[in-house]
Amino acid sequence: MLLGVLILAGLIGGTALGVWQIQRRAWKLDLIDRVETRVHQPAAPAPGPDAWPTISRDGDEYRHVRVTGRFLDDHETLVRATTDLGSGYWVMTPFKSERGFTVLVNRGFIPPDRKDPASRNEGRKIDGTVAVQGLLRISEPKGGFLRSNEPAKGRWYSRDVRAIAKAQGLTDVAPYFIDADAAPNPGVYPVGGLTKVSFYNHHLSYALTWFALALMSLAAGVYLLREERRGSKAGPSA
Repeated sequence: MLLGVLILAGLIGGTALGVWQIQRRAWKLDLIDRVETRVHQPAAPAPGPDAWPTISRDGDEYRHVRVTGRFLDDHETLVRATTDLGSGYWVMTPFKSERGFTVLVNRGFIPPDRKDPASRNEGRKIDGTVAVQGLLRISEPKGGFLRSNEPAKGRWYSRDVRAIAKAQGLTDVAPYFIDADAAPNPGVYPVGGLTKVSFYNHHLSYALTWFALALMSLAAGVYLLREERRGSKAGPSA
């Protein structure tokens, strides 16, 4: 009896999970298509405070945006990064826009030997008003590298906009950040334009795995049913 229940659960559960993975695959393919469209569209003005409540990962991430203002270099935050150029840091710099709000800009990657701001003064001190273009990214509040951020110690493993803004004493900060394009910074560093637009899409293989489990459960059920019928036909032994 218990074995029969387990087989039935495997059949129903495997089928349901397989169907769910097929639905997830359709959602993921649609998301990839929408993101590809956003990335290659002309840059639009970065969303201001009126639009912040409606910003979402599915609807806005990787939009190509632009903003004009000035960098607040004295409030930069270094966040651990692993890139095609090796391990190092993202340089997250507040950017005061001409429209009054502040947005964090990921200006790009620096290696560990450029962690000291004095080693890249040319790239930090950009006087006056400048225009920044890049991809809108959603805040990363859950940490990274299997570690949580430690604001009090200045150790950052993810680009958590709210936490960084609080640690730097910033106000009226956008709930997203901008990954700056590859326009060269004075003095080479930071290196921008390293954003990778990619998504894991293994839902088809997951679906096939669950459907295989359902078929195995069905086969086991058919085998047990046949064995029971054979036993019934043979009758009790003398």
